[in-house]
Amino acid sequence: MTINLWHPQRQSRHVGEGITRPPLTIPGKIGLSVLTLFGLLPIYWLVATAFMDREDVFASDRKLFPVQPTLENFQSFFDDSTLLDNLGNSIVVSAGTAVVSVLLSGLMAYSLSKFRYRGRNAFMVMFLIGQLLPGALLLVTLYLMFSASGLLHTYLAVILAFTTFTLPLTVFLLKGIIDGLPDELIEAAKVDGLSNLTTLFRIIFPLIVPGLVTAAMFAFMRGWSDLLFALTLAGPDKQTLPVGMTTAFIHEGAADWPALMASSVITSLPLAVIFIALQRYFVSGLAAGAVKG
Repeated sequence: MTINLWHPQRQSRHVGEGITRPPLTIPGKIGLSVLTLFGLLPIYWLVATAFMDREDVFASDRKLFPVQPTLENFQSFFDDSTLLDNLGNSIVVSAGTAVVSVLLSGLMAYSLSKFRYRGRNAFMVMFLIGQLLPGALLLVTLYLMFSASGLLHTYLAVILAFTTFTLPLTVFLLKGIIDGLPDELIEAAKVDGLSNLTTLFRIIFPLIVPGLVTAAMFAFMRGWSDLLFALTLAGPDKQTLPVGMTTAFIHEGAADWPALMASSVITSLPLAVIFIALQRYFVSGLAAGAVKG
C-alpha cells in the first residue's frame, strides 16, 4: 500500500515548476546573473541605439546610453506606409502559421501517440531527418512546387513553407504530452459513440492546452521573424516586416541603423507581450512535452 505524503497545495503546482525553479547556491546565483547580463546586453544596445541620433551612434566617443533621447527613429517607422503594410502581412502570416501548425501537429501527434499502424516509426524518423535539412535546401524545392501550383507570391505559400519547419518540433512536443494521457479516455469516448476527431477536439485538446499554446507560440515566432522564406516566396505586396525593414533601412554602402533598431524594438514588442502573457502555459507545455508518462 502506497501512502501519499504530498501536501495538497504542492500537488496543485503547474507542471515543470520544480524544473524551472531549482535551488541555487550563491555561486550559482552569481553565475546565472552574469549570464543574464550577458544575454541582455545586445537587447540594451538595440534599445539604446533606437533612441540616439545618427551622429551620436557613429561618434568616436559614443556613450553607453542616449544623452539626448529622440523619438524620430520610431516616427520614421509609422510614417512609412509600406512598413505598416508589411506589419499587416506579418500578422496574417504568423497567425496563419500558428493556426495551421497547431491543427496539423495536433492531428499528427494524436495519430502517432494513440494509434498503431504500419509505417508509424518510419514516419517519425522522417520527421527527425527533416529537422536536419538546411532551410536553403528545402527553399528551392518549395519554390518550384509553389510556382508549378500557382501559389507563389501568396499568403498560403509563405504559411505552408513556415509550417514545414514548425511541424517536426510541434508534433513531437504534442506527442510527448498526449503519450501521458491514459488510453481509458479514448476508450470511454468510443463507448459514448464519439468519433476520433470529436474525441480529439472535445477531450484531448482541452487537456493539453499548455502544449497547444507552446506550439502556437513557436509557430508564430517562426513566421514573425523569418527573412529568407518571406523574401523568396512572398510577392512585393505580401512581404513581411523583416523583408520590409531590410529594404527600407539597409542600402548599398549605407544603413540607417538608428531607424532600423527602432523598428526592431517595435516589431519585438508583440512577441514580448505574447510571451509574458502566456509564459505560464509556455513553461508548462515545454515541461509536459519533455516528460513521457
